[in-house]
Amino acid sequence: MLRIKELYIKYLSKINSYWLVTIVFLILTLTVGDSSLYKRFTYDEKIRSLEKEIKHYQEEIDVNSKKLNDLKTDKEGLERFAREEYFMKKANEDVFIIEDKK
Repeated sequence: MLRIKELYIKYLSKINSYWLVTIVFLILTLTVGDSSLYKRFTYDEKIRSLEKEIKHYQEEIDVNSKKLNDLKTDKEGLERFAREEYFMKKANEDVFIIEDKK
């Protein structure tokens, strides 16, 4: 108890009590709890990364829906897709698959 009094007399008695309460309040507000600056920054960073991910997947959805529409409407495109992706062939032709060695 004596040390606390000495600390108060040496340092805290010279500070206005209103400033002391304000400083303590700001420190507690900015560092403790769910609304601290650190947690707020991490939440904002997470939101930005999720928005980037949403944008990426939306672009991927647009590309894939365009491909799907092309496959549904264009018979030659469907045939080309089947040949390239699944190595399908017509009954009277031979297909040679050439792989690059890397």
